[in-house]
Amino acid sequence: MIFKDMKLFFFTLCFFIVFGCSQSGNRKYKTTHALPKLPASQVKIDSQNNGEIVTTVDMIKESGVYKIPTEVNGVKMFFIFDTGAGMISMSNTEAAFLYKQGTLTEEDIVGNAKFTDANGDVSDGLVVLLKEVKVGNRVLKNIEASIVPNLQAPLLLGQSALQKFGKVSIDYNKNQITFE
Repeated sequence: MIFKDMKLFFFTLCFFIVFGCSQSGNRKYKTTHALPKLPASQVKIDSQNNGEIVTTVDMIKESGVYKIPTEVNGVKMFFIFDTGAGMISMSNTEAAFLYKQGTLTEEDIVGNAKFTDANGDVSDGLVVLLKEVKVGNRVLKNIEASIVPNLQAPLLLGQSALQKFGKVSIDYNKNQITFE
């Protein structure tokens, strides 16, 4: 069957992945990526910075990368802090999960795009508008994100979000990221 509408194809694929895998009986699946314990974000007022609120969030170092607890449309996830990524990026797996939760809809699809990964490979994907991205007490509204067809692609917190935070600093000794 040929899908004339990319939206229909995407959500059909997502439903197949989510419902096809979840309806497969009593099989036990081994989880390869256990979720780390969610660190508490710290919010403090820096009086030396004209009373501006400074948000400090604990990062988790895992397999050589730093992950940040993030909420996307109210759903908690761990994103890799990636200054090299052009935008927030997620796999079809996460997109299907958000769709199943009702937090990502067909109306959120902006369009199709081609994406280049760190290896230089180009792939097709979708651009969606995330209603809300929250890190600590910082909330961004209507942020573009890419959905890539790789089912195991990592969650990347890229420039489409990071540039909107303004000044960002990293303390690698304490595994913390600070937003001013």
